[in-house]
Amino acid sequence: MANQAAITKMKLRKGDTVRVLAGKDVGHEGEIVRVIPKQNRVIVRGVNTAKKHQKPTRRTMQGGIIDKDMPIHASNVAIVCPECGPTRIGYEVSDEGVKTRVCRKCGREL
Repeated sequence: MANQAAITKMKLRKGDTVRVLAGKDVGHEGEIVRVIPKQNRVIVRGVNTAKKHQKPTRRTMQGGIIDKDMPIHASNVAIVCPECGPTRIGYEVSDEGVKTRVCRKCGREL
């Protein structure tokens, strides 16, 4: 039950450009490839890469050592606004009732 209370709505989505704020890849930017809401983690292309020893299978005919992007906690990344750089995400509801994500610094729609 304790884990159920810790799950929050993730503001990050697949395809967002983010900058890493903490960890070994601090300062790197990349695109979110996958979002894992239950663990509050994201997989960013080119960030937190690990070497994986891959055995040849029917799917991958050639084995060897491959680079695999591993998950990083969502609190360690910040979405990048095209105008003002890394920022937090806010929400605005229009008169028609459409909810959109906006930049907290400049108010631009993300």
